[in-house]
Amino acid sequence: MITLHHCADARSFRALWALEEAGLDYKLEMLPFPPRVRAREYLELNPLGTIPLLVDGETRMTESAAICQYLADRYAPVLAVAPSDPAYGAWLNALHMGEATLTFPQTLVLRYGQLEPQERRLPQAVADYSKWTLARMKAYDKMRGEAEYAAAGRFTVADISIAYAMLLTKVIGLWPDTPERLRIYFERCAARPAFQRAKAAQGGEGLL
Repeated sequence: MITLHHCADARSFRALWALEEAGLDYKLEMLPFPPRVRAREYLELNPLGTIPLLVDGETRMTESAAICQYLADRYAPVLAVAPSDPAYGAWLNALHMGEATLTFPQTLVLRYGQLEPQERRLPQAVADYSKWTLARMKAYDKMRGEAEYAAAGRFTVADISIAYAMLLTKVIGLWPDTPERLRIYFERCAARPAFQRAKAAQGGEGLL
C-alpha cells in the first residue's frame, strides 16, 4: 500500500489530493509542521526533513509536483496528458509552474512573516516576495485566459499543482489581491469531491 507522510495543508496536500482523485488506497502518516523540527525521528525516513514523502514499494519520492505526475502516469491516466497529445507541453508546464513559480515565493513569505520567531522575521523580504507572488499570479492569469482548467480542457494533476498555490495565498494573506479569475478557478477545483475527501482525511483545520 502507498504511504504518504503529510502535514495538514502543506505542499504534501497535493499528493493527498492526487491520491483521492486517483481513487487509490493509501496509508496517511500525519506529522506536525515542520517535521524536521517537531518530529526529529522523521529524518531517519527522509533526511531532507521535508514533506511530502511518498513510499510506493521501492519508490520513494519527496517532490509534490513529481508525485502528482507519478500517480497520474502510473495509476490514473485520466489525470495526466499523454506525450502524443498537443496539450502535453502545456500540461507539464502548468504542473511544474504551480510549485516552482507560484508556490516558491510564497514559502518565503510564510517563513519570514509567520513561522520564524518575532526577532528573526524580515518584513522587507515579506513585502518583496509578496509582490513577486502577485506579479506571477497575474502573469499566469494572463497566460491561462478564460480556460476552465490548466491544460487539455479538463481537470488534471496540473490543476492540483496550481490550485494548491492558490490555497497557499489564503494562508499568507494574499488571496484578496490575486486575480478574480484565479479565485473562481480555485473554487471550482476545491468543489471537487476528492478535494473535500483530502481535507477530511487530514483532519483538523490545517493551515486554513
